Amino acid sequence: MLGTLTLLLLCQLAGELAARLLHLPVPGPVLGMLLLFAGLLLRGGVPDTVQDTAGGLLRHLSLLFVPAGVGVMVHVTRLETEALPIVAALFGSTLFGIAVTAKLMAFLLSRIDPRLEEEPTGEDRP
Repeated sequence: MLGTLTLLLLCQLAGELAARLLHLPVPGPVLGMLLLFAGLLLRGGVPDTVQDTAGGLLRHLSLLFVPAGVGVMVHVTRLETEALPIVAALFGSTLFGIAVTAKLMAFLLSRIDPRLEEEPTGEDRP
């Protein structure tokens, strides 16, 4: 388990170094996950030791959110003063995400079945 945990942390460290050295707008842990994924693909599967360690981390994932929750509580006064822009950004980004998803879904469905792109006419109704 210790070796597998070291592997996971080394992948995260490599991702963090790549993000900082290359000035990428992607978080280091995301790059680390991609490196781990590529390594597992090259290996041809997930070893049991990695699967067991990852399963243990996932079982206790809620504990990893405690520092983030404490950080939010430390800055609660700032959140109160900037509540309106935060709420507006949340609602705006949610609506934008829904709209983009709907347009993308319509586009992809029209590629699968071109008849779905046509507007229904009165003659099509029973």
